[in-house]
Amino acid sequence: MRYWLMKSEPETYSIDDLKREGFSAWEGVRNYQARNFMRDEMRVGDLALFYHSNAKPSGVAGICRVCHENIPDKTAFDTKSEYYDPKSKKNDPRWMMVEVEFVEKFPEVISIQTLRETRGLEDMVVLKKGSRLSITPLKKEEFEMIHKMAKKH
Repeated sequence: MRYWLMKSEPETYSIDDLKREGFSAWEGVRNYQARNFMRDEMRVGDLALFYHSNAKPSGVAGICRVCHENIPDKTAFDTKSEYYDPKSKKNDPRWMMVEVEFVEKFPEVISIQTLRETRGLEDMVVLKKGSRLSITPLKKEEFEMIHKMAKKH
């Protein structure tokens, strides 16, 4: 099993939306490195921290699990979608996605400031200056440490 951090702006899609719906496609990712994580590395059963970005506060809001892997992102073929890509073809898709299912909502968001101040989390990609990737790998220890922090709140 691998561990991930997946970012979403809560105004677009939040942990509450995922909790209400139960599962969701992680669509619309238009960064090749993030796409490659979903296409090549994410597997059913992997766990991810659900991170609210551009929020007050930005931070980890809960946990989701990959429930379907390596699916062509249908928004790339939809001319009405903001994620439409005319170079992506149904028989040769450029953009891939995963589906995730709800696991847990934390009692309160663990802020990026708290993550920065927590010893043992210094190497998290989300904490690196200039990091903008919407999906990043985590070490098991980082995932477990953040999950334990959430239980104490």
